[in-house]
Amino acid sequence: MPVVLIVLGINQVMVACSLKSTWEEGYETVAVVTEFAQSNRADVNFGYVSLKIPLEGGGELVKEGLSLPYTLLARLAGSDSLEVRVRPGASQDVAIVYLMPTHWHIVLAQIGICILGTVFFFGGILAVRRWAKWRSPQYVTE
Repeated sequence: MPVVLIVLGINQVMVACSLKSTWEEGYETVAVVTEFAQSNRADVNFGYVSLKIPLEGGGELVKEGLSLPYTLLARLAGSDSLEVRVRPGASQDVAIVYLMPTHWHIVLAQIGICILGTVFFFGGILAVRRWAKWRSPQYVTE
């Protein structure tokens, strides 16, 4: 379990670094919303947006089905275009300007949850070992 939390935490740190780089080093442009989908099923709520993004040197970058947290979808509903920051070739190559502060907070919260989960896991192991040592010293080896 803690290995999974540690790996997820490392992944989220890499996502945060890539988002920060795209935000700081990428260029700003206006993307055309080609598709907006939102599902309100009782068992699963989800949504995504597809974008057509003009690149600086000509051409365009098409991002299909960028999934977004359900709570953020309402902010984008009805938009024909969105301001984005783009850094082609990066692992997080597109950052939607309007959602970036919230996206950043979500990533930081996920990193914090991974850290807390790992600390609680190892803290629980230490607590059980101390309790077992106090309860039955002959059964616990160092």
